Amino acid sequence: QVQLVESGGGLVQPGGSLRLSCVASGAIFNIYNMGWSRQAPGKQRELVAFITSYGNTNYADSVKGRFTISRDNAKNTVYLQMNSLKPEDTAVYYCNARLGQLEYWGQGTQVTVSS
Repeated sequence: QVQLVESGGGLVQPGGSLRLSCVASGAIFNIYNMGWSRQAPGKQRELVAFITSYGNTNYADSVKGRFTISRDNAKNTVYLQMNSLKPEDTAVYYCNARLGQLEYWGQGTQVTVSS
C-alpha cells in the first residue's frame, strides 16, 4: 500500500505564497503519477495539477501561471508551489498517487487565503 502525508498548509494573505509537500511511503515512488487536488466547502473536489512519472506536468486553468508542481524522487516527495494566492484558492488540498487504476490519497492540508 501507499501512504501519503501532506504538509505546508496554513493561513496566508492574498498575493502570498505557500509550498505544500507530500511525502510518500510504501511505494516505488518514481513510477507513480502524482497530483494535487483541492476541495472547498460546498464545492466538488477538483484536480489542480499533476506530474507524471516522466516529469510531464498539467494544470487546471484556474492556477496556470501561479502554481508549480514538482517532484523529488530521491526524497519520495511531491511539491506544490503556490504563488499569487487568491481567496478562491482556499480549500483542503489533497495529495494523490496513481498507477494505472490504483489510486491513493493523503489526509489533506488546509490552505486559507484571507486578509
